[in-house]
Amino acid sequence: MIVSLKADANPAEVLRALVSRGLWVTQVEKSASGEPRHYVIASYSAATSVEDLASIDGVSGVTTSKVEHPRVSAQGPTVDVSGVVVGGVKPAFMVGPCSVESEAHVREIAERIAPLGVAFLRGGAYKPRTSPYAFQGHGEPALGWLKRAAEATGMKVVTEALSEADVPAVAELADLVQIGSRNMQNYALLKAVGRSGRPVLLKRGMSATMDEWLHSGEYLLAGGARGVIFCERGIRSFDDATRNLLDLGAVALLAHVHKLPVIVDPSHGAGRRDLIVPLGRAALAAGAAGLMIETHADPPTALSDGPQAIPLAEITAVLRELRAAIPRPTSNGGAS
Repeated sequence: MIVSLKADANPAEVLRALVSRGLWVTQVEKSASGEPRHYVIASYSAATSVEDLASIDGVSGVTTSKVEHPRVSAQGPTVDVSGVVVGGVKPAFMVGPCSVESEAHVREIAERIAPLGVAFLRGGAYKPRTSPYAFQGHGEPALGWLKRAAEATGMKVVTEALSEADVPAVAELADLVQIGSRNMQNYALLKAVGRSGRPVLLKRGMSATMDEWLHSGEYLLAGGARGVIFCERGIRSFDDATRNLLDLGAVALLAHVHKLPVIVDPSHGAGRRDLIVPLGRAALAAGAAGLMIETHADPPTALSDGPQAIPLAEITAVLRELRAAIPRPTSNGGAS
């Protein structure tokens, strides 16, 4: 936003007032008709308002830029997915295998996690893999395995649509259609998924900016999606100590400033199971509307991403520990 100063204003005092409100500011001096004029470029914050800034002594006006993603901005902090509200008081857990390997495999996992209060059974029927020789998923048969396992245990299904050709089959069986990191800017796919009318889980591209991520959400909503839930799964970094760099700053920005539902995937964020609990706790504290976690009955034999999968024998303890970290609502609607 641009904050214009009165001719007799003290720029230093105005800057201090803006900084005291938690805004990043840059002072710019302009000259109009030979008279010095001061303008301040300020970031946006949820802690203040245009009216508040305009009331600062020395400010003559505040100009905000046009919203480039109006549907995303107007969506609000919750999305209803087949009766499950994501972004409400209760965080949503999306748990399951990276890949759906067999009907018996996904049914075993579903029967273990459903009694733990998991709302969504996750699992890949179509798998985007870096190598063309890696396991690509079982495709449409796996969608049926996933759906039957979820229905039998009272959960909802979240799974990825990998291409435009997959959308009809995925949208028919999934309660929540996932757009993977590699496809975040596949605009033809975004339009096709939007036309399905399903709510969408939009994973952040591994090198995507916040603005690019929000614009992809706009594509989905403009196309007809019932709602968009954002998913932070880590971005590329110069450091390979973890698989990705989990951006919890982006989580806080989406949750507290943009007022949007954001799920965090610490499994992909770290790429190692021993960090899932601490990263999941941090994500919930930052404002995440829930967590997406991978589990497998025998991770060493998993067809994809075994090192980051929680052993099924340990998932009860992991979810118990994560639930204990959920911020408690306070009387004013915040969290303690």
